[in-house]
Amino acid sequence: MTPLRYALVGDGLSPHLVKWARALAPRVELWVASSTGMHEAIRAVVPAGRQLVLATRPNIAGGNVGLLRQAPRLARWLAAVDADWINPHYLTSHGTLVWAARRLHRLRGRILASAWGSDVLVTPQVGAMYRWALRRVLTSAALATSDSQHMAERMKHYGSREVVVFPFGLEAMPPEPPAKQPWLVYANRGLEPIYRPLAVLEWFRSLRAWQPQAQLVVANDGTLRAELEAWVREQGLADSVRFVGRLDQPAQDAWYGRAQWYLSLPASDSVAVSVIEAMAQGCVPVLSDLPANRELVRHGDNGLIVVEGEAASEGAMQALLAEASAIGRRNRAWVAGHGVFEPCVDRLVERLRLMPPSHAGTGR
Repeated sequence: MTPLRYALVGDGLSPHLVKWARALAPRVELWVASSTGMHEAIRAVVPAGRQLVLATRPNIAGGNVGLLRQAPRLARWLAAVDADWINPHYLTSHGTLVWAARRLHRLRGRILASAWGSDVLVTPQVGAMYRWALRRVLTSAALATSDSQHMAERMKHYGSREVVVFPFGLEAMPPEPPAKQPWLVYANRGLEPIYRPLAVLEWFRSLRAWQPQAQLVVANDGTLRAELEAWVREQGLADSVRFVGRLDQPAQDAWYGRAQWYLSLPASDSVAVSVIEAMAQGCVPVLSDLPANRELVRHGDNGLIVVEGEAASEGAMQALLAEASAIGRRNRAWVAGHGVFEPCVDRLVERLRLMPPSHAGTGR
């Protein structure tokens, strides 16, 4: 059977696009166009002749005029590739770039629009131009992908005809974690306003008020780090909060394995890969009250949902700690059944192969 000719368009230095490329490479004839550079892991699975590097510096907050100026170059490349499917990732930037490229050439390939989260849940709220761009991309796509039902509904609101939903999950299940440290809390979202790292620290302070053994490890980095470290010192929490910076995957896995609790309180989110990773490592998740988080966590059953400003509840946490081993097993089982990426990609590729041409968007 002739493999699908498939063009992946996005940030070639992103670990998310790396994961997609590694999963797709054995299943399709894969071509990759990157708005930035090209990660060595993509170079390892995609021949050099099937790569395009645009070398721009796109900004997810908008203002990507330099990126859109590359539309003619991308259009010429896509015309030569003659892909069956063109798959942009992050729709208000790369999706718009692909839409513009299709306006410049009569491309045969259909669009598979893959949303990441803030491109659908946050950026369109910035202004009418972004909503217009998102709608143009989604209405021109023959099919779209989302990692949560909540985001899929928003995509349909903006014009998606059909959305395939699956978590942007793990490449493989990790081994069973070792013995957990009962009051070790791990947090690893970016130290940026959208992830509300100060809310993470404030929640931990409320936990530390009644549980002196509690320890918090804060991984990752961002523009707020110095301010957050100063806050920790001012609050007298320096002996119980540790900032460890950006970590590679083995170091991440080690902290997931030791921590009993995983803490993530963003202001907006779809189904986060880090939450899937934590659940696969048997952590009890403590998450902000967002629709996508409620797709993963049943409050008081396999984790906690924290309403904004709510303190750590001694009764609720002690009850979950008493069942933590069983909760960890259930969370691992759910990830094994629903959150491993490659089986999801298998089903997606088969769906693309079987879709009749009548479902195609024109893009013009």
